[in-house]
Amino acid sequence: MITLERAQKMIEVALAKGAEESWKPLTAVVLDAGGHIIAFARGDGAAPGRFDIARAKAYGAVMLGMGGKAQMARAEAQAYFMNAVNGIYGGQTCPVPGGVLIRDAEGGVIGAIGVTGDTSDNDADAALAGIEAAGFAGEA
Repeated sequence: MITLERAQKMIEVALAKGAEESWKPLTAVVLDAGGHIIAFARGDGAAPGRFDIARAKAYGAVMLGMGGKAQMARAEAQAYFMNAVNGIYGGQTCPVPGGVLIRDAEGGVIGAIGVTGDTSDNDADAALAGIEAAGFAGEA
């Protein structure tokens, strides 16, 4: 289970990684395994619409059981499938890097973090740094 404290740690480290690397301001959302929000933060200067993007990245990851990189590859190979999935989930997914699965010590999916604000690859790197700092394993 992802506690509030650990979710906040993931977000704190993800946003700090972006600041350390001089990336654009990041926004991060942590969801539980059911797709419910545990914690959220928008870095100083981040656009307000970034919340929805971060949530969609995380939501797609947790609902499909695959990270954003795998979702993007699937979208490129089978756009019709990912379009259908997005329709099924009411337009709530964003199949690009930055949506990262959070796995427990046994490898089970316990949630996801969505990070947005810079390049998608940098977003994913920030998410992975946060996950690791909280003691979990991530799958980008």
